[in-house]
Amino acid sequence: MGTYINIGNSAFTRARNTEYIDKSALIAVVNDTLDTDRCFSCVSRSRRFGKSMAASMLCAYYDKSCDSRELFADLEIAKMPSFEQHLNKYRVLYLDLSKLVSLFKDNEQIVSLIQELVIADVRAAFPDTETRPYDTLSDILLRISEKHDEKFFLIVDEWDAICREFQPGDKAMDSYITWLRSMFKDINASRIFAGVYMTGIFPVKKYKTESALNNFWEYSMIDPGELAGHFGFRRREVEYLCRKYGMDYADMAVWYDGYTIGDEPSIFNPSSVIKAVQRHRCRSYWSATGSYDQVANYINMNIHGLKDDIILMLAGGRCHVDTTGFANDMHEVHTKDDVLTVLIHLGYLSYDWNKEECFIPNMEVRKEMANAIKSNNWRVAEAIDNSRRLLQDTLAGNEEAVAKGIEKVHEDETSILSYHDENSLSCVLSIAYYAARNDYVIHRELASGKGFADLVLIPRRHVDRPAIVLELKYAQNAETAIAQIKRKNYIGKVAEYTGEILFVGINYNKEGVEGKKHTCRIEKIVKGDLPAPSVSAIRPSE
Repeated sequence: MGTYINIGNSAFTRARNTEYIDKSALIAVVNDTLDTDRCFSCVSRSRRFGKSMAASMLCAYYDKSCDSRELFADLEIAKMPSFEQHLNKYRVLYLDLSKLVSLFKDNEQIVSLIQELVIADVRAAFPDTETRPYDTLSDILLRISEKHDEKFFLIVDEWDAICREFQPGDKAMDSYITWLRSMFKDINASRIFAGVYMTGIFPVKKYKTESALNNFWEYSMIDPGELAGHFGFRRREVEYLCRKYGMDYADMAVWYDGYTIGDEPSIFNPSSVIKAVQRHRCRSYWSATGSYDQVANYINMNIHGLKDDIILMLAGGRCHVDTTGFANDMHEVHTKDDVLTVLIHLGYLSYDWNKEECFIPNMEVRKEMANAIKSNNWRVAEAIDNSRRLLQDTLAGNEEAVAKGIEKVHEDETSILSYHDENSLSCVLSIAYYAARNDYVIHRELASGKGFADLVLIPRRHVDRPAIVLELKYAQNAETAIAQIKRKNYIGKVAEYTGEILFVGINYNKEGVEGKKHTCRIEKIVKGDLPAPSVSAIRPSE
């Protein structure tokens, strides 16, 4: 067994001996590309989304130095036509560049040193192969391929580790891109490799507007193609794990669902799901890995209104993003769209490719995003603390404090409201009650007319708090807002909730001697005391 060649199937064996969700259908997709114009693949996805797991699976399947039939016999790939055709049929080269970067960190000769290590391993595996003093790795692989009449399958895990470690223009970076081009854009590449599978966080780096390796087929968090379902856990896979471990699926969805990847509407973070079922507890498992400092730095740049977008997404909103200009290099971040695109690749934001919008996917990421911005010099951290106090004042029935809290949000977030006119009052409530998302499921609804909004907060399971129904009126009074809540029979929103309900009416006066002025009225209601809703008051959806 070698270090970089003929490494066998031990890594995937360990994976099968633990909790494993079958993602082997990915192999069939890769099989279809072998010895075609699509044989060079770069599959980029966020940390903790199974990059290394997929790489070890492919290594076990293709590596002819081992017998992996039993490892795959009960998996989906074994039922597919191409299974026998390619099982353990190739010499596999496996490079984990993150480990190699850690060996030669800060060394500008890193590419030459890596190549020397791999060449030494290849020579040991093929001692009868003629070598010359200035042979490159591709020279030696070509000679071996022609002599033995067989091709290689190359797996590069964390392909972009060097790009993340070194700055553009550094000798190491330029050497690496040159090396990649010599390996894969050379005319002999198709004679050496039946297939290449590179995986990392970012797609292949762009120079100006073109990819450094434009012969690669790319799959990413932004454009996953037919691999979308392999990027994380689907709903049915998480439901299976919840049944097996006695976990509440609804809680799991709140914490780890929410990623829209390609046409897959519901993808879960696989690493966090596995940790949650094994520890039998839903919580944030993000900070143990992750890019906390990087995210804080990007957000702290506050380019072109980025702060407003982050606040809006923390409150449950979405933002438009143009992902096409990003150079796929975390050191080359120049615009707000670049920052948002980086956050999508890192997994801090989800991306809806049909609407070209990004958003925070779930509670785990929302907590980490909030942590990441606490160290910056924005007012965001203060706003989060204010939101917690606002919720406490609402629950305590402190009408004056609630009115002042809403008023402060309305004043502070003028920039958001100015370009979300149709949602302006709804944005006020969503931002003001951001902190409630920890304990409540929030339903935001816009009524017709001048953008008046109501917010319905339903306690999450095992949370002993009243439900909250909020109505915001303009140029009337808080009592009118309460009356509208009762008249519209909002009980339809909380039909399954049996505890207390707080009706919160807020009135906003834009004009007047005192300028912007908010007033509040809070009533505590027991659900059983409410009159039955009239037929005309109930919408068909209720």
